[in-house]
Amino acid sequence: MVHIEGEIVIDRPVDVVFDFVADERNEPRFNPKMVRVEQISAGPIGLGTRFRAVTTSMGRSAEMVIELTALERPRRLSSATHMSAMEMNGTLTFDAVPAGTLMRWSWTVEPHGVFKLLKPLIARMGQRQEQTIWTSLKRYLEEQKTPPAQACEAEGPTR
Repeated sequence: MVHIEGEIVIDRPVDVVFDFVADERNEPRFNPKMVRVEQISAGPIGLGTRFRAVTTSMGRSAEMVIELTALERPRRLSSATHMSAMEMNGTLTFDAVPAGTLMRWSWTVEPHGVFKLLKPLIARMGQRQEQTIWTSLKRYLEEQKTPPAQACEAEGPTR
């Protein structure tokens, strides 16, 4: 199993950052490797919401299904991502700080098959990739006067 962790401060209110990140359909706006995301479950964003996504890496595309497994607006968001090559589970936390929002991420990655041999490489690449993605989110949200965010269904602890 591979662990990937990090944090970033985003100069936006915590509820804005949370709502924007909770709607996975927003990721292609700040992550150029995320080609397409669609919500595949019915209803508003909330616990159990599922998304189908396509990402590219090294010239190849990969499909994934992402499910929100815990949602405590605007404090904590957890998800499980299923891909043919690996499973990822993680949590994002959002804390109000004087400079905006401190967002922390913590992921566990479990490669399948031959990818198990690449754990050290996956750890290094994953750490770098997550830092790049969330730095792009920071840049994107801080450049927006009013970022397009869709509210989540859950207003309080759900799990």
